[in-house]
Amino acid sequence: MSPDTIGTLLPLFAGLPLLVAGILITTGHRLRLHAIVNIATMLVMLAAACGLVYHFWSTDGGTIAHQVGPWPPGVAIPFVADMFTALMLAVTLLLTVVSIWFAQASRAANSQYFAPLVLILSTGVNGALLTADLFNLFVFLEVMLLPSYGLYVLSANRKLPLRRVHGVRLYVTMNLFTSTLYMIGVGFLYGTAGSVNIAVLADQAQHDPTVAIAGAVSMFALCIKASVVPVHGWLARAYPGTSPAVTALFSGLHTKVAIYAIYRIYSVVYGGDTRFLWVGVVLFSLTMLIGVFGAVGEKTTRTILSFHMVSQIGYILLGVALFTELGLTAGIFYLLHHMIVKASLFMSTGAVEVRYGTGVIGALGGISRTEPVIAVTFMIAALSLAGIPPFSGFVAKFMLIVGAVDTGDIAAVVIMLFVSLITLLSMLKIWTGMFWEKGSGGPATKSGTVITSATRDPYAHEASYTPELATEATRAQVSTLTGTQTIIETDESTVPTRRINFALAAPSVVLAIITVAFGLGAQFLLTLSGIAAEGLYDSTDYVQAVLNR
Repeated sequence: MSPDTIGTLLPLFAGLPLLVAGILITTGHRLRLHAIVNIATMLVMLAAACGLVYHFWSTDGGTIAHQVGPWPPGVAIPFVADMFTALMLAVTLLLTVVSIWFAQASRAANSQYFAPLVLILSTGVNGALLTADLFNLFVFLEVMLLPSYGLYVLSANRKLPLRRVHGVRLYVTMNLFTSTLYMIGVGFLYGTAGSVNIAVLADQAQHDPTVAIAGAVSMFALCIKASVVPVHGWLARAYPGTSPAVTALFSGLHTKVAIYAIYRIYSVVYGGDTRFLWVGVVLFSLTMLIGVFGAVGEKTTRTILSFHMVSQIGYILLGVALFTELGLTAGIFYLLHHMIVKASLFMSTGAVEVRYGTGVIGALGGISRTEPVIAVTFMIAALSLAGIPPFSGFVAKFMLIVGAVDTGDIAAVVIMLFVSLITLLSMLKIWTGMFWEKGSGGPATKSGTVITSATRDPYAHEASYTPELATEATRAQVSTLTGTQTIIETDESTVPTRRINFALAAPSVVLAIITVAFGLGAQFLLTLSGIAAEGLYDSTDYVQAVLNR
């Protein structure tokens, strides 16, 4: 297929899911049809994204641009793709497919609005990745956020109304604030440079301080969306308030789109200006450190993993702060690895939460005996997150450390190694508290299963999920309510050997297998990441393609 033909089809990444969402809304409460069409649409776009990756791999890079509207380049609506864009499209669509699968298995998709909202969310994500215009980026971010509010409320934890209200309020407020701040920055850019097309703005921040300051406002807003220190706390408090399926979906999309935009804007508009890199090194190193310390005192799996998500974002963004080809390659590799691993962790612990009714560390214990597949899956993803060989996390961190050594950022190297150790200890905390040591009630005992403890903290059992998601074996009425424990009576004769079925376990298993493949076949992914990094390090081809020169 010729580049011109490919360029003509790029807008379909945004248009197709939006069209399908509109059709599904008219079909009413046909959940099976919604699920089939939703998955099929995502698979079609995933195949197209993989085709884009293959095209840029076979041509050793390059950029494809298509202008929508009867206006000249620089004014028309640009849809642009290179290897970085193609890789992000492929991984985000893969995660969307797996998250839909997990949502169906966990019954989080039992609403006629779930599939349309996910499709509209995908429209926003794909458009944000493909646009080369800062105002259009704002539009697509809003298209991405509006269905996210609906998904959050639709799948929020109804057993804990305080957590639900607190999470929704925080999530909506922070995103509205950052969108407003981002738009202010875009307005400043238009006022100072006369354009918001990043190809027109190429390298202007290096020569015009007013453009650099205006761009910094938008970059700061994107850092809030990416949950960079010191504006990081909202993520770990908002994400656990919804269902495990939606948390996993958000983990692979929202912050990662902001990270992609930071990489793209700094490489094109700022031209990788070395004068400002030290700011990034400091902020992203602090994000690594403070994020991992935030996880230390948490008691539920999703809050621990959410804080670690903040910490790992520091690693990813350090790649752009180094701004060498090696650093960018390592950052892109780390980004792709982290999206897969983090979603796998949210889904493996989420499967436990859905079936056993809690994600509190210590409330359940020893379930590796009854859930060996989930236990092994969690351990694989956890070791990869901590950077243990031969998993993908080791390759990502090793490359990032080498890149930091090359630029002389030794303090960042020390922080990376220290944070990796604390990350490993936190993963072992979840492993021992949930999968290995016997908990306060155990997965099933004759006297009952302790679901919550320490009720003095209204959020201590925030990982509990809706009662309709429990299996028949674990559904039971509360027979005893004490001041410190809620004990759920179970009939030992009805407890099956394995409680988490194949459909619920498979999504996390698939992603864990992918992270193993990323580790064992790291050379191929590093090659793809290297091609993407070359396009960022020297954005001349990108700029020329957008401006049709």
